[in-house]
Amino acid sequence: MDELIDILDADGIMTNTTAMKSEAHKNGWFHQTVHIWFYTSDGKILMQQRGKDKDIYPLLWDVSVAGHIGAGEDIITSALREIQEEIGLKVFASDLKKIGIFKSVKNHSELLKDYEFHHTFIAKLKSSFSTLQKQDSEVEALKLISINEFSKALKNPIKYSYVPHDNSYYKTILKEIHSKENNL
Repeated sequence: MDELIDILDADGIMTNTTAMKSEAHKNGWFHQTVHIWFYTSDGKILMQQRGKDKDIYPLLWDVSVAGHIGAGEDIITSALREIQEEIGLKVFASDLKKIGIFKSVKNHSELLKDYEFHHTFIAKLKSSFSTLQKQDSEVEALKLISINEFSKALKNPIKYSYVPHDNSYYKTILKEIHSKENNL
């Protein structure tokens, strides 16, 4: 789905311009997304299998919830909206812990350049897995995977059908979840 988004410069500063998401991807313009990683008290991470009709990495496993931040939209509002849309879960801003902003530059093709700043959060999954409702147009499947199993898979993400994010990104996610898990 195309949507109006804010355009940033290469340092993540707002340029006070907007464009349709498709135009930003075509021209390689920086923009913002939210990533929310859910973990459980028994050491698992919620993974989302991207929809089969996605332009980028269809059917690969990825972050629990992700999406573009709409033009003028507050980052937390965007995160809460995406969680509700993609997995049918209502959470509160206080449930989210921001762990960083990650710059990502991916040239998928001549017409698809994905230049993003991922505002990344972790949150404890307080609801039962069985209550989650995936958004069929965006999400093929959901699963819980142990942190240990996930760590092993990240040694070769493509082999295990995971989106190939930067290693430093994945390491930060695991470190932050481990620190929360140890404080449960």
